[in-house]
Amino acid sequence: MSENITFHDLTQTGTIPEALLQRTESDLSVFFERVKPIIERVRTEGDAALRHFAQAFDGVTAPEMSIRATPEEFDAAFASIEPGVLESIKYGIRNIRRFHEAQKPEESWMIEVQPGIWAGDRNIPIDSVACYVPRGKGSFPSVVNMTTIPGKVAGVPRLIIVTPPSPDGTVDAGTLVAARLIGVDEVYKCGGAQAVAAVAFGTETVPACAKIVGPGSPYVVAAKRLLSDRIDPGIPAGPSESIILTDDSVDPVLAALDLIIESEHGPDSSAWLVTSSRRVAEGVIAALPAHWAEMDPKRADFSRTVLGGAHGGVILTKDFSAAVDFTNAYAPEHLEILTVDPMADLGRIRNAGEVLLGTASPVTLCNYVLGPNAVLPTNRAARTHSPLSVHDFMKRMSFARVSPEAYPEAARHAERFARYENFSGHARAVSSARPMPKIQPR
Repeated sequence: MSENITFHDLTQTGTIPEALLQRTESDLSVFFERVKPIIERVRTEGDAALRHFAQAFDGVTAPEMSIRATPEEFDAAFASIEPGVLESIKYGIRNIRRFHEAQKPEESWMIEVQPGIWAGDRNIPIDSVACYVPRGKGSFPSVVNMTTIPGKVAGVPRLIIVTPPSPDGTVDAGTLVAARLIGVDEVYKCGGAQAVAAVAFGTETVPACAKIVGPGSPYVVAAKRLLSDRIDPGIPAGPSESIILTDDSVDPVLAALDLIIESEHGPDSSAWLVTSSRRVAEGVIAALPAHWAEMDPKRADFSRTVLGGAHGGVILTKDFSAAVDFTNAYAPEHLEILTVDPMADLGRIRNAGEVLLGTASPVTLCNYVLGPNAVLPTNRAARTHSPLSVHDFMKRMSFARVSPEAYPEAARHAERFARYENFSGHARAVSSARPMPKIQPR
């Protein structure tokens, strides 16, 4: 095979090699050790530590960089943004907002579970949420849209953004434009593990928050896990990953295009084409170099690294059922189904963050403008986690009320449970010792 593209022929095996299910974040032990001193320095030094790490990690040359983006910086961002980019940001915002507004649960609900016994839930926005917007390998106003719009729809009272600064101490213009259009005016210049620590502990400038959401590097993932007793880390969202699942019907040139999408994020990404067709497998491998030749050299190098390494490439299975089995075991962040009948094949998928159906639905579209959230569970977390949504910015509070007429029967059953479980205080609270008011005749 050419270009050193990784190729695994699984046509003769009935088992899935465990190594193929691994991601770069599967073992975070080395990252835990690296981020511990960063977290401690932010905890003890606050803003001074954020400025230190901005210089050390982001190349910021201004020692007195303002940590919070100023109104003037927002204005400058709008003045510098290209009109076409502004139009596309607004297009994405409209679609993403419409999707998440439809997703928002009703404020409360209640049912009568027995005559005189009512129970229900209230859906309440979380008090404060930090949205992490990465910057290291690019600029991501799309992540601003995906993280802050569901928070705004949910009604979070304090919604902030943390994002790495550029070397001149500014924030990406698209990030500031999207933030202002959505209604977020708190944008703080800090990234990596130091940003997670800042919103976990709070600094002189950055507020402590109850939760942090958004994708990040293994350093960000490691910091979230280490600080999970201080701040809700949200869904596991690490380096990008994808599977392109095909039968024999797809054009390999098209499948190769879509395989590149998530592989160009960075060398820590994971991207596999999984197919039961040798024609497609060999055709994709043959088509990749021509696509790389037309790309930005840095992004092409990222893609080559991923697709020629341990976490990406092409996998050939003995049949399509085996390809589906691998996909479910892998539980990818992004999944494209390029088959004769992708809607029918959707029913065979149990584990994936998002599923894009057919040749007109590449991951690119959902990453930016379709509406569903593109912040998705990674590292096999799609087996138990869902995409970022309005629900991640809210919490449920259950409530119940029992009428005096319904109380005696409920109390009798509850007392039996309490005595069986040997909770005498529980039992006494619903026994004849309780001075219940007399029921007035109607």
